[in-house]
Amino acid sequence: MNYEEALSYIHSLLVFGSQPGLERISELLEKLGNPQNKLKFIHVAGTNGKGSTCTMLSSVYKQAGYKTGLYTSPYIVDFRERMQIGGEYIPQDTLARLTKRVKDTGVVVTEFEFITALAMLWFLEENCDIVILEVGLGGRFDATNIIKAPLCSVIMKIDYDHTAILGDTIEQITAEKCGIIKDNAPTVSYPLQEPAALNVIVEHNAHTVVPNLNNLEIVSSGIKGNSFIYNGAEYSTKLIGQHQVYNAITAIEAVNAAGLKVSQADIVTGIKNAQIPARMELISENPLVFLDGAHNPNGAEAISAFMEKYSGKITAVVGMMKDKNCDGFLAHVLKYCKNVITVTVKENPRTISAEELASLCNQYCNDVCVADDYSKAIELAFFKSNGTEPVFVFGSLYLAGAIREQLISKYF
Repeated sequence: MNYEEALSYIHSLLVFGSQPGLERISELLEKLGNPQNKLKFIHVAGTNGKGSTCTMLSSVYKQAGYKTGLYTSPYIVDFRERMQIGGEYIPQDTLARLTKRVKDTGVVVTEFEFITALAMLWFLEENCDIVILEVGLGGRFDATNIIKAPLCSVIMKIDYDHTAILGDTIEQITAEKCGIIKDNAPTVSYPLQEPAALNVIVEHNAHTVVPNLNNLEIVSSGIKGNSFIYNGAEYSTKLIGQHQVYNAITAIEAVNAAGLKVSQADIVTGIKNAQIPARMELISENPLVFLDGAHNPNGAEAISAFMEKYSGKITAVVGMMKDKNCDGFLAHVLKYCKNVITVTVKENPRTISAEELASLCNQYCNDVCVADDYSKAIELAFFKSNGTEPVFVFGSLYLAGAIREQLISKYF
């Protein structure tokens, strides 16, 4: 089996969709020798900020000299982004070899369960000192929750998402996310949780660590990132948006709670070096072009806090999934936009059509048009912004992954 055949087989498993439950992954990993039981993890759940925080944690431990695995999703450019060690993607031939090994077990699983098992095998083969493990969906019944004793469990910002699966109240959603919390392992929470969410987290672990905002001073926040002081130490991020400061201090507390030896200098450098595509990614400075995977109301709050300073000048390119709270998202962000261009995210069957999305956008913006494809959307955005005013592209990580290279080609 070569790399292309491996990817084709893995993607064919999408027909099984998302099927919560640990029975299948348990059976699969049992046949593979339970590699997860021989690894150390920081396990990260939540609605928003997981990817950024996991990337920061991975960067910190790499800086500290640990062989660090990172398991995250979805990918933006290359499927192999989902499995990295020390910032390097899994080699193509290794992915092909391990795909055959997992396939040969004969256990019928979903795509996410399959690649979770494959990643565990690779991390063990490479003798990782620590793995930063991002939950796929929810927590309690997510395939990653097959691990037994993480060094630390992290609960990022909780918001309404996947409500058909996780529940339609903050309390229900939080309870599902808190399924990753284990006895005798520390828990760290994002500092700006809704009170109802934090109450549930503390019910699961009364000793949950919450970053102390009284010890935080945000010094600056702009298109090049943030600088801040936390617990008397100076930090900076390349990641844009003030929400990344809160993600960073959550990562800092997770490092402290996990217990592996890491110097203060390594934490500072690791946080500073962390980069991730499509998280308020600055594609161009002149004109300003930003790409973000935000897709739910809380993500909208984070990106709109940055958009506000350009209010009335922004041209937006938007594509979304129909199972998201599109209205809640659009109400937050489109009030800052002069023009909106909608696209169909053809890479995912859950997409809302550009035409249907445009009808929703018309409630919040007077100038809305539909583009047939990404190339036309970019050309329209360039025209409507006069090639000088800000362009923001958002609504889905799937859109971000599909349009990113075309954006870079246009604006560089």
